[in-house]
Amino acid sequence: MSLYLLDTHALLWTFDDNPTLSDEARKAIDTGDVVYASVVSVWEIVIKKALGKLDAPEDLGGAILTTGLTPLFVTIAHALAVGKLPRHESHKDPFDRLLVAQTKVKGLTLITRDEDLKKYDIPILDA
Repeated sequence: MSLYLLDTHALLWTFDDNPTLSDEARKAIDTGDVVYASVVSVWEIVIKKALGKLDAPEDLGGAILTTGLTPLFVTIAHALAVGKLPRHESHKDPFDRLLVAQTKVKGLTLITRDEDLKKYDIPILDA
């Protein structure tokens, strides 16, 4: 079974069919058994949008559903798994660490282009 989680930038690229998204990632998103969009990414997008740092759809929930993605909610197991992740001095982003924890707990492959996330022991598909 092919199960994926989109990193925040990959989620945004999926919304607007951005050509930056790799062909391999696009194929995985189109054919994966389940492709998740985490509420962690929604939270990050809303914060950065309010700060004027990025553009995103007004109706993020609707965009996720319209794109055929499955929402992934944060559980206690996800939050506890963050505390078990190794510390990387060059990477302290709390949004990313929670996405990594969700990936580990649920046995997913993370679709990302973030080199820092490759430091963790999780399956990654280059976005």
